[in-house]
Amino acid sequence: MAEVAGGGRSGGPDGSEHRTVPEATLAPGLPPVRRVGRGFIALYAAAYMGTSLMLVAPLLVTLALKVNAVVGAGQAATSLALVTGAGSLLAMVANPVFGKLSDRTASPLGMRRPWMLVGLGGGSLGILVVALAPTIPVVLVGWCLAQLFFNALLAVQAAVLPDQVPASQRGLVSGVLGVCLPIASVTGTFLVQLFTGSQLAMFLAPCAFGGFFILLFAFTLDDRRLTAATKPAWSLRELASTFYVSPRKHPDFAWVFVSRFLFVLAYAFLTTYQAYYLLSQIGSVKADVPRQIFLGTLTQSLVLVAASLIAGRLSDRTGRRKIFVVTAATVYGLAMFMVAVASDFNGFLVGVAISGLGFGTYMAVDLALVADVLPGDAHAKDLGVLNIANALPFSVAPALAPAILAVGGGSYGLMYAVAGLCAVLAAGAILPVKRVR
Repeated sequence: MAEVAGGGRSGGPDGSEHRTVPEATLAPGLPPVRRVGRGFIALYAAAYMGTSLMLVAPLLVTLALKVNAVVGAGQAATSLALVTGAGSLLAMVANPVFGKLSDRTASPLGMRRPWMLVGLGGGSLGILVVALAPTIPVVLVGWCLAQLFFNALLAVQAAVLPDQVPASQRGLVSGVLGVCLPIASVTGTFLVQLFTGSQLAMFLAPCAFGGFFILLFAFTLDDRRLTAATKPAWSLRELASTFYVSPRKHPDFAWVFVSRFLFVLAYAFLTTYQAYYLLSQIGSVKADVPRQIFLGTLTQSLVLVAASLIAGRLSDRTGRRKIFVVTAATVYGLAMFMVAVASDFNGFLVGVAISGLGFGTYMAVDLALVADVLPGDAHAKDLGVLNIANALPFSVAPALAPAILAVGGGSYGLMYAVAGLCAVLAAGAILPVKRVR
């Protein structure tokens, strides 16, 4: 029998002390969740950053440039919409499916570790296919492979938070994880610009860098292990439930889903089309775009990192989540309105800097809020359902973009105004949540 709170302390895999929480708070048959130490948090964050790096580097720079090189500027926006839209639809399906598979994996290696390894290998292969692709259909196949397997990796990494981290530390840890995306964005764009002369290196350098940290975490993780006797049942009905959490039974989860979808939709507009925004609205030359995206990402990330760390800690100390998330989404919306009216690169930088404040606060606290409103103990499955709200916007944004551009006469300013409206609506969707303050 594991020790309960007050009964003693046990050492963690990183050598730090872990204090257990009361067993009454745990699902039957699961070990108690213990307080995690700095070593675990550092390794977890590094792996999370590695996965983000491998996904965002193509989305921010290389995928758009690859498509532009294959079909030319005239067809680039439409072709990019096809590639990113199809990849995101696949990601929307893959994440909850792999999450559910992970929840029922009774492997000697644990529940999450095997899928980390599979996801890393398969996703990197997909990126290689994209880098070498001579046509858009081959780019599409490669990007779909990358989305499929990297989302398997994301599903199990997200499940580590409720698996391993007690509720009293989730604001802190999710705040640290909130820093991972901006660090990944800066690192990815920096690596890409270092290898501007080699398209293959531009794609593979982020995979090599991020993969190192993923492997390090995977092999040091004290993973949950599921015995065959406690393995959940599997049926067609169970498979269908992979993509669904009842909004009637779990309204808080449903509202969080809506908010996350709208917020990520605003982010998807920014990241997917910023290269074309700089070329069209700001008037940048093609050779300057990788450097300008790097500078914009760096500016945004400096603000984002500080906001994420401070907001996560304040949320834990005050015991409040909603006020932070609502304020953050509103600030992000205002930032998108500023980007929409920017007439030069400096105006764009100001807008993305303010967006960093909103994005960092939202992602830091929203992840903790999500962990607090999960419907049950199938953590990877439920987080996989939520990840539909992370993936679907990257299909919806490219689908909406041609219509928005047509209405606006080709103006990317109108597109970012729509993004701002989405973020403000995301703030409103958090207000009905009742289970957390």
